[in-house]
Amino acid sequence: MPLKSRFWPLVCAALWARAAGAEPAEQPVLPAETLDRVVVTATRLESVTAFDTPASAGVVALGDGGARPQAALSEVLEGIPGVFARERQNLAQDTQLSIRGFGARSTFGVRGLRLYADGVPATMPDGQGQVSHFNLLGADRVEVLRGPFSALHGNSSGGVIQLWSDIPDDGREARAQASVGSHDSTVIGARVRGAGDVLGYSLSASVLDTQGYRDHSAARRESLNARLRLKPGDGTLDLLLNHFDAPDAQDPLGLTRAQAWQAPRQAAPVAVQYDTRKSVRQDQLGAVYERPLAAGHRLRAMAYGGRRDVEQYLALPIAAQGNPLNSGGVIDLANDYGGADLRWSWTGDLAGRPFELAAGINADRQRQHRRGYENFIGTSLGVRGTLRRDERNQVGNADQYAQAWWRLAPRWSLLVGVRHSRVDFRSDDAYVTATNPDDSGRVVYERTMPVAGVVFAPTDAFRVYASTGRGFETPTFNEVGYRADGGAGLAFDLRPATSRNTELGVKWRGRQGARVEAAVFRADTDDELAVARNVGGRSSFRNVGAARREGVELQADLPLHDAWQLQLAYTWLDATFRDSFPICTASGCTSPVVQVVAGTRIPGIARQQASARLRWQGAQWSVAAQLSAIGNVTVNDTGSERAPGYSVLNLELVRDWTLRQGRLQAFARVDNALDRFHIGSVIVNEGNGRFYEPGTDRTFTLGLRWLWAEN
Repeated sequence: MPLKSRFWPLVCAALWARAAGAEPAEQPVLPAETLDRVVVTATRLESVTAFDTPASAGVVALGDGGARPQAALSEVLEGIPGVFARERQNLAQDTQLSIRGFGARSTFGVRGLRLYADGVPATMPDGQGQVSHFNLLGADRVEVLRGPFSALHGNSSGGVIQLWSDIPDDGREARAQASVGSHDSTVIGARVRGAGDVLGYSLSASVLDTQGYRDHSAARRESLNARLRLKPGDGTLDLLLNHFDAPDAQDPLGLTRAQAWQAPRQAAPVAVQYDTRKSVRQDQLGAVYERPLAAGHRLRAMAYGGRRDVEQYLALPIAAQGNPLNSGGVIDLANDYGGADLRWSWTGDLAGRPFELAAGINADRQRQHRRGYENFIGTSLGVRGTLRRDERNQVGNADQYAQAWWRLAPRWSLLVGVRHSRVDFRSDDAYVTATNPDDSGRVVYERTMPVAGVVFAPTDAFRVYASTGRGFETPTFNEVGYRADGGAGLAFDLRPATSRNTELGVKWRGRQGARVEAAVFRADTDDELAVARNVGGRSSFRNVGAARREGVELQADLPLHDAWQLQLAYTWLDATFRDSFPICTASGCTSPVVQVVAGTRIPGIARQQASARLRWQGAQWSVAAQLSAIGNVTVNDTGSERAPGYSVLNLELVRDWTLRQGRLQAFARVDNALDRFHIGSVIVNEGNGRFYEPGTDRTFTLGLRWLWAEN
């Protein structure tokens, strides 16, 4: 797509926005869906709104939940341009998340993005993250930051997603909810929150049970989240607790093309044979202290710690475990982690104009005891057998960062920042035999990431901005865990991927809540990390040279006549390898011989994505319809196979009753109302050709929600 043609959506959006602002229509008050003119904490600015930030930054308000069962993060990320959130119909694995193509290579968990829950990192120092413990029922908003300024969050920040639960300034609130759905799915949860002169609180708990859309995909998830606020002196101290437990979530694995199209609800035969499953338990504590000081100064200190235990049974054939270097088909991970962040900020004037300066230091540590066992005993499969791996891994980062915002002229503002990151990997091998040598080792990655952006405000309702910066992404410990050549030792020869990011955008806000945003962006990456081979649940990686991700994003929220509201979003993203490189394609291959030519699409990324949501809000009823369309997705580096594009229609209905004590809501939802077959997610470069994870057929959800508030 020529560069000239990439700018026409921006020009059209700007002209349309001015025309639309000429005749604002009177609108009713609608339950909040997207907050505007708010401070986005992901930008780490105390006094600057998202509208005045030279970045694609936004907030999605969760409100009272609407017709959502509030069971998955992907429910609330639909309709945000540049964000690709795919449910895998497999709760043994996390939601697939990518932002502008970063994170798309992940076969499990979340990589390449920074994740936070109530200010506490959900991404480890090596860049591996998870959202399974995000408690949506207790949350109030989700913040999403895209573009160059994500780099101020450190390693693997191709984008930032933050989940927040709020504590009211006064009064008390309660909510209880239960829903039932297709495939024997139930979600039950409750939240209470309130505030007084000394103590504020927000407590939530939920339980999800499902038999799953596919065979062998039953799962249960229990989640508890607590946030307590104390007010010592002039400051606030938030104490955070999170508990998550998901025992023996069944893993149906991916399907081949023939299997997926013939019987999409089936599990891979080896999934049943080896009883593939995963158990996760996490307990976490955190504390955040904030205190305003004299003359515009402010101090924020955060500390956290936790433990996450993972046990996973893979479908690794017995024959493959005959190799003395193989670490077995059962993974046992015990993770202890923690960290701290100390930040100072000052808001005042520089040369008579508003100015904000912030600086901080950050350190995180993860200690991992990784053990591997055979997944058989004699002829019994899917059981823990003989020890095959025993090592202790440690990864930590030590970062320093600073940023400054200045309104240098009445209609111009400047935001600059820099972060220096040092990430230290170390592994100590305790499983050493005559045929399995010592795999211990250490490697250190270090980078400095500058970013800068400028905003021009031709009118009070219109912004034009440009930003640029650098970022980097180290391999995770899971990615250095296996060498691409199948040999002994960890893959400490991997280099971090470094990127150069630019963005140009416009923003417009109307008086009645209308808004339009558009952006063009480009990210050029050197030493791109890609899957070298993926066999038996084990992915190995390599650096493959240069890659480019460029595209256009459009978003519009348009209040229509009376009680109608229309939300539109569109993403065009061209992600390609810029250099050619050899790869393995056959099962068991250790010497790459198949060439990926320059210009091939990066797998796991849709070139086009669009959504349209129309909503009507009455006094007691609300109705919504959302159409989502996604282009085809290549599933391997050569691009020889791809999941076809698809579109799905989702319908929502909510009815409100006012009670003597609070409100009662009944809600109904139909997902994939037209019952379209589609591939919901893909497993990139799966070595056995099981790339495809089918999406659900037509599914139904019915629920009740009780809400109560006292001021």
